[in-house]
Amino acid sequence: MNYDDVVKSRRSIRGYLDKPVPQELIREILEIAMRAPTSMNSQPWNFYVVAGEVLDRIRKGNVERNVAGVPDSREFRMGPPYAGVHRDRQVEIAVQLFQAMGIERGDKEKRMDWVLRGFRQFDAPVSIVITYDKALAGGDIPPFDCGGVVNCIVNTAWSRGLGCVINSQGIMQSPVVREEAGIPDDQIIQTCVAMGWPDDTFPANAVVSTRKSVDEAATFRGF
Repeated sequence: MNYDDVVKSRRSIRGYLDKPVPQELIREILEIAMRAPTSMNSQPWNFYVVAGEVLDRIRKGNVERNVAGVPDSREFRMGPPYAGVHRDRQVEIAVQLFQAMGIERGDKEKRMDWVLRGFRQFDAPVSIVITYDKALAGGDIPPFDCGGVVNCIVNTAWSRGLGCVINSQGIMQSPVVREEAGIPDDQIIQTCVAMGWPDDTFPANAVVSTRKSVDEAATFRGF
């Protein structure tokens, strides 16, 4: 695929085949993604790629602690809940996903199952946990740069037939993630990317989110 095809066709994937992803393919994706631009070439990112029993233990610990009511310990600032147009967009994509999955508004059991899927990183065979150096904490630039490399990861993966979803629900219990992934204390956990081969029979995978227009987003002056 050319670049335009990758960007325009990519979707967030929330259902995966039970099929391993070769380590060499992940290395190839990361090598390409790390060409993402960074402020003053700082390259603040680190990647902890987990699969198999390690990822299963992260899933288990994240689910058990969340269900037990252990407070969220994500290491990045969440900020206030979305409101206004941003909340409208959040609701819009939720409605699309629930309609695709046949989840009715009052169906608490299916809604909880969907939440638990998020805690399990949607049962993807691979998770890439992105961190940055704690020595850079306090500024907005390192997380911004990590966002750039995450964008490159999901698009590069898509170009090779792999699907991803950026999923902070899967790292809500950071002590579990830190211990099982072997993340040292000098790193801040930014987010994670669930990755695997898309299951084309999983209804939510067909959902395409809407985007506001260029006219809504951009202001041109001097042309």
